[in-house]
Amino acid sequence: MASTDTTGTAPGASVEDGLGGLEAGLDALEVQAASRPPFRQTLFHKILPPVVAVAVVLAVWQALISLRIVDDPTKLPSPADVGGEFRDAWLKGELLGYIWTSVSRGLLGFLFALALGTPLGLLVARVKAVRAAIGPVLSGLQSLPSVAWVPPAVIWLGLNNSMMYAVILLGAVPSIANGLVSGIDQVPPLFLRAGRTMGATGLRGAWHIVMPAALPGYLAGLKQGWAFSWRSLMAAEIIASSPDLGIGLGALLENGRNASSMSMVFEAILLILFVGIAIDLLIFSPLERWVLRSRGLLVKG
Repeated sequence: MASTDTTGTAPGASVEDGLGGLEAGLDALEVQAASRPPFRQTLFHKILPPVVAVAVVLAVWQALISLRIVDDPTKLPSPADVGGEFRDAWLKGELLGYIWTSVSRGLLGFLFALALGTPLGLLVARVKAVRAAIGPVLSGLQSLPSVAWVPPAVIWLGLNNSMMYAVILLGAVPSIANGLVSGIDQVPPLFLRAGRTMGATGLRGAWHIVMPAALPGYLAGLKQGWAFSWRSLMAAEIIASSPDLGIGLGALLENGRNASSMSMVFEAILLILFVGIAIDLLIFSPLERWVLRSRGLLVKG
């Protein structure tokens, strides 16, 4: 009669030995999946593509100038002219000041928005009456251009940092709250029932069951919230520039426009783009990889 043994153990070996071998194999696979990829793979798959893309953009940009396709420097400065603006700002000790003025405001405003948007999202997601009352309002506020909040914020609070933070909050809180609501809506009901069975109700259930299960959607809301924070801040700095507020990246962009200096305008645009990419690479991409890896959705990288 054929054997029905499915443990894969050799004759004479115990079931415990077979399970031990299976566990060792799974551990080996886990260690292999968690190991770092070789530098050659990282170089060709992650480093070279953006470097080549930047080189191509610079080559096309310079070709437009050299071939006189665009021969008006007031419309399109050369890469060398923009590089000269960066060099001058660095030598004057102003470059890092531009970046820090905006980044410090943006990150602090985003933390305020996080502290307000997270409990608001939980409340909207878990209380039906609250969702019916302010859920549509949050969706409408998310679609409202953040620049629309700058004039009333200036009138209410004046030209100061409080106005900047108010604009950031009004732009970012709806996105963070809606992201959390979307994540909670996708939590399987079985998780919630299992949590209630084990006594995880109220705040304990929200902390141990709801928030971990809703983390992917919440993280997507955080990324979108940061994008709204950054854009709101740039709009506020462009429109409500004042010597008392210092010179951030938005104010630098406006100063370039007032001075009809396209090289300064391009300097500000490139710095705004650089900060946005850096925040994503340093903060949100690692968080996203951690969430995917913790759920077994990311094997390498």
